[in-house]
Amino acid sequence: MGFKKIDHAPTFADFVLKDSMDKNRCLTRLTDIDASIDWMNVNSILMGHYQVGTSNQGADAYPPLLLFKCLLLQKWFHIDSDPELESQINDRISFKKFLGLSFGDPAPDHSTFSRFGKRLSKNAMDQINSAILRQFEQKGLNINEGIAVDARLVKSASRPVSNKEIDELRDIHNTPQGKLDKNGKPKKFTRDLESNWTVKNDIPHYGIKEHAAVDVNHGFVLTTTITPASVNDTNFRPYCTAYSRHTSQPIEKVFADKGYAGKPNRDFLAENKIADGIMRKDSTTAKLTEFEIERNKEISKVRYIVEQYFGISHLHDGAKRARLTTIAKNTMDCWCRQAAFNISRGLKILQLATL
Repeated sequence: MGFKKIDHAPTFADFVLKDSMDKNRCLTRLTDIDASIDWMNVNSILMGHYQVGTSNQGADAYPPLLLFKCLLLQKWFHIDSDPELESQINDRISFKKFLGLSFGDPAPDHSTFSRFGKRLSKNAMDQINSAILRQFEQKGLNINEGIAVDARLVKSASRPVSNKEIDELRDIHNTPQGKLDKNGKPKKFTRDLESNWTVKNDIPHYGIKEHAAVDVNHGFVLTTTITPASVNDTNFRPYCTAYSRHTSQPIEKVFADKGYAGKPNRDFLAENKIADGIMRKDSTTAKLTEFEIERNKEISKVRYIVEQYFGISHLHDGAKRARLTTIAKNTMDCWCRQAAFNISRGLKILQLATL
């Protein structure tokens, strides 16, 4: 078994549709995106983590780069499901041109996207996102000099249930019978059993939490991960900082709101020789000084950049509600959003710089 051969030669349909394609703004956008990234660099990483079988039987596999670009399309165009992604690829000229498919080639089956996502590891996505950021760094964009860290609550893909009921469902799911459907076959789908409850601003919330670090120079997403909603934000400050080192630029300063205040985080930054940009808050023994209040105001002018990412991803990717029912799957979804967001962001910055 090998990879499917994708024929990139122009077809009769290309000539017939040339005039309409010349005026296709979606195709123009995807053509610009395609030219902004060294895809062979990304492909070499994918090939190191995505091996096909050696059997001579069975259909050839789709190239991993094609499948990865399909997942990027899903993010750029707010496509909610894998079946809808398959349908959109079959329907849209711009998508097929971006993927290098001829008009006569069908899209990969929607189940192929799911299987591909399961085979991509954190290591693979870290390398891909690092490669994308390094490519933009090589084009003159300084990244990592300062980062802003924050977290947001994300609604569960499943309906809320009480803590008692979720514990009962988890116990049932962990039994051999709980993994089978009513026909005795392995369950294909299950509700979200990893979300939990937390309270923010006196409002109860059932779901998960996304932790992110964003470059304050250009707004690139440097790292993102998912936890249950009840996990304290401050616990993931070291994680977000450590996994933001993608380029040759050192992290000079880390910015964060009052939720990250505390000696452990300040000590972590000092030990790693990173400037402290954490906002201060009143303690039980002392109120903020005028200097600290003004310092908080200055920090807030910088750390808004991570809130901007949250807002844009919610608007264009429905990121306030989880698409999937496990933390592992939603984390992979976030990593794909990170890659798509950074490619789109980098292209926009470079285009504005040439105006």
